[in-house]
Amino acid sequence: MNLDALFKPQSIAVVGASRTEGKVGHTILANLINDGFQGDIIPVNLSGETILGLQGIVSLEDADRNIDLVIIALPQGLVRETVKQCAKINAKAVIVMTSGFRETGTDGLELEQDIVDICRRGHITLLGPNCRGVMNTENLLNASFAGSLPPAGGVSIFSQSGALSAAMLDLAAERELGIAKLVGLGNKADITEVEILSYLARDEQTKVIIGYLEDISTGSAFVKAAEEAALQKPVVILKSGTTAAGLKAAASHTGVLASADTAYAAAFKRSGVVRADNFESLFDYASALSSVKELPKGNNVFILSNAGGPGIMAADAVELAGMNVVRCDKEISPVVDSFSQFDEENPIAVLFNSKPEQYAAMIEAAQSDDNVDSILVTLTPHVMPYPTDTTKAIAAAIDGSKPVVAIFMGGKDVIVSRKELVAAGLPDFNSPKRAVATLKGMGEYHSWQNRPPRMVTRFRVNRRRVERILSRRQRTGRLQLGEVKGKDVLGAYGFHVPQGALASSAEEAQEIAERIGYPVAMKIVSPDIVHKSDLGGVFLNIPNNETAEDTYELMTLKIRKKVPEAKIEGVYVEQMVRKGLEVIIGMTRDPQFGPMLMFGLGGIFVEVMKDVTFHLAPITAEEAVQMLKSTRSYEMLEGRRGQEGVDIEAIASGLQRISQLTTDFPQILELDINPFIVGEFGAEPVVADARITLAPLVEEE
Repeated sequence: MNLDALFKPQSIAVVGASRTEGKVGHTILANLINDGFQGDIIPVNLSGETILGLQGIVSLEDADRNIDLVIIALPQGLVRETVKQCAKINAKAVIVMTSGFRETGTDGLELEQDIVDICRRGHITLLGPNCRGVMNTENLLNASFAGSLPPAGGVSIFSQSGALSAAMLDLAAERELGIAKLVGLGNKADITEVEILSYLARDEQTKVIIGYLEDISTGSAFVKAAEEAALQKPVVILKSGTTAAGLKAAASHTGVLASADTAYAAAFKRSGVVRADNFESLFDYASALSSVKELPKGNNVFILSNAGGPGIMAADAVELAGMNVVRCDKEISPVVDSFSQFDEENPIAVLFNSKPEQYAAMIEAAQSDDNVDSILVTLTPHVMPYPTDTTKAIAAAIDGSKPVVAIFMGGKDVIVSRKELVAAGLPDFNSPKRAVATLKGMGEYHSWQNRPPRMVTRFRVNRRRVERILSRRQRTGRLQLGEVKGKDVLGAYGFHVPQGALASSAEEAQEIAERIGYPVAMKIVSPDIVHKSDLGGVFLNIPNNETAEDTYELMTLKIRKKVPEAKIEGVYVEQMVRKGLEVIIGMTRDPQFGPMLMFGLGGIFVEVMKDVTFHLAPITAEEAVQMLKSTRSYEMLEGRRGQEGVDIEAIASGLQRISQLTTDFPQILELDINPFIVGEFGAEPVVADARITLAPLVEEE
């Protein structure tokens, strides 16, 4: 795909060029001319008239030179024939500005696919349709109707929304962010975010990539392209809208807990994308990442304030973000008087009514303190006698060794100071929360960039046994694997499964229990019953033969009364599992991104608090441990607050085994181990219950 023809054309034809101001064809032509594009510009319309001083032609086939890029601004019904002409003249790239394609329904989608087919046969790169075009400040190319060409800089923008691409340019101008390239993706019929990310990753002019997406075309390709780009430069994306996270079995905790946006969050985390929560944070990240020389290497934040209240607000924001407020313990320059920064009870350095050189001295000291990872300065106008000079002193003191962000809290009284800050190339914020969120995002990106090499462990397993079980179930259409077969599959992949067997009579239940050894657990087995315990289908600690026989009769009788239509296959008699901490591990398969692994604590933590975390498979040992650490309940696993700790590595190993199983067998749509009972270090975790959902067998034609 030739994206140089899109961003660096030598010749451009505008089909639908118009003399009438306000029409798209006129605006595009005017933008190309007025913003200084130095290549050939050829207006094309039915009259072949001269427009804006350029001689027009009636048809693309009348051109007397090769045309690299064709911009089409015509009614929908004329687009297909024009694209055919592009193929005839061997154009390299086409931008279709026109709307009225897939966004209008089936007929529009068919027409869009016709255009794509024509372009692919002619080896033409297609942008759009229904898009705003492209900009490239490097060669003064404004092949768009998104506004005038912005000042040059290192931020490149892509947007699925044409309206938002214009808004993004406007906000970038307000934040004084220089732009390298902009591309409106439109309907993404050919060029998608994948191709753009790959191109911008290699583009020397681009230092930071920011984007707005409503959906992702191909999940696996996106993750690969985003990861390759993020290894070279920051990628910040604002994602709005959601799609279904996957085909859900009603019984699956993993499927139910995977919200519609979970897959995107997991994909961004895996690929190193910094995710913006809103439009403002998109530019907060862009501003900071394009200006700081070094990213935060840790979570320790030094706060410098000219008043107590703003400093406390900043400290609250830091703590709530999971970061640490730290003191500066380096020797302070004599120019700084003994203010509250020397108070052992208060880590916030407060300089009341201080002079610019005192702020500079504090920043210099903090930059030389190895315990400080980033510096946050808050300033308010009422106790800042030298606002402009203070801003200049702060900027001059920054040596680039650590990120420094400043927060000017106020309105018109701090406008001049904020402009000075921006002019000095420093990120500008108006609230502690936004500044801290940006520091946290930058720190997470630094951690991602410096993570260990991804080494996915492959365990020795009985893959052939699982193949036989799954293929038999798919052939017979029995796609729900309950506890018995689910444990059979998991046992083949190295999970510890308690000894047990299925009984079809009270006598058989008694025999199995005797063979296993009391006490035992007894559970109803039915493809029509999901939550067994809710219906009285689980009995624990059965102590002897008489109780086992009675339990079988009582359980089956109760279930038949409560769910008369349920097919009862028998009762599963199983060795009692030792006590331990109950956790849930599982997988739900997203249609875009594939297997998403889930971890959470059992009971109230998953049912009420929804304290769960997801990660895309395949997963490394380090990533599995990070999944556990990202939950609010991780302290319980470690054994704090008087609780015994559990074997964290054993849980991580279980997640890796599920990862291997579900990547080996794409027909597994969902899998739950609930509960997965874990104990102290060295004690083997036990699968207490399991459930697997398969995809229907697809017959080959």
